[in-house]
Amino acid sequence: MAKNGLHITNGDVLTDYLLELDFTEDILTWQEMLCEGPTIPKIDSKEFFDIRSEFLKSYYDIEVNSNELQAELSKLNHIDKYDEINLWFEFDLFCHINLLGIINLLHQRNIDKPLYLICSGRIKGEKNLKGLAELSPTQIKTHYQEKVLLTKEDIELAIALWRTYCGKDHNIFKPYIVKTSNFKYLSSCLKAHLKRFPHHQSGLGTLEAHILNLVKQNNVKSENHLLGYCLNYQGYYGYSDMQLKRKIEELDMFFNKTENQITLNRKGHEALLKQHNFASEVNNDMTYGGVNRLEYQFNEEQNKLIQTINHGN
Repeated sequence: MAKNGLHITNGDVLTDYLLELDFTEDILTWQEMLCEGPTIPKIDSKEFFDIRSEFLKSYYDIEVNSNELQAELSKLNHIDKYDEINLWFEFDLFCHINLLGIINLLHQRNIDKPLYLICSGRIKGEKNLKGLAELSPTQIKTHYQEKVLLTKEDIELAIALWRTYCGKDHNIFKPYIVKTSNFKYLSSCLKAHLKRFPHHQSGLGTLEAHILNLVKQNNVKSENHLLGYCLNYQGYYGYSDMQLKRKIEELDMFFNKTENQITLNRKGHEALLKQHNFASEVNNDMTYGGVNRLEYQFNEEQNKLIQTINHGN
């Protein structure tokens, strides 16, 4: 007898792709970006959705359609009709934190069904890591056939990591970097997360420094041109164009702009050379789960987060 599964995808693009490929089972589309903004452990709560709605409105001018959201989540109200749950999430930090959130939501709802992970990333014969929606129909179907059953230990790991993300001490992530699990890209994502905090010398996160390097190393003609580079060369972050546009705007102080070119100014070169700490000038006060990024800096020598010391005048 064929099994009836619920598919949970990482967004509309993949949902539409699966529908085009004649996936006929129910699909729950998870449209969130939990890698940015405040979170609390209890996802299945009014407080959680209020916090997220306020953040998305204030930072990105996104109005959350609560009716649409509840309609998607209502698919979990009839969980008995499903034999298994298939989680379609990618190799990057954006997807992995959403994945932790989804697994915790299922746990908080006491949903005890086999959980399978379909995760894209390295593809044999391909140079670059691939997102699920970038895969060919044959590759998508192969990924689905080779889906990985998450163990009790995997689920317990996801629960522990979500609590840590919602907490104040993100150095607790460090031991998990070397932990073996069925989340094969988790280690890279946790490393990438810790390096989102300001570097203790430059005050820039790894992604910000990377954007400055893209400007330094390429003939960048406009902000849209730079955005294209950022989308294609961001490693394990998986940020959307909306998030990266915001980052480019935050880094404006490091650029010289003409009608046809963007180059680094003196501050940009100083930042890359780590000659000055620009954290307070950039003033990126983004919250990651339970921590404001300006409260900590990443110490490269100690390979951990250290509390930011604010020097008075």
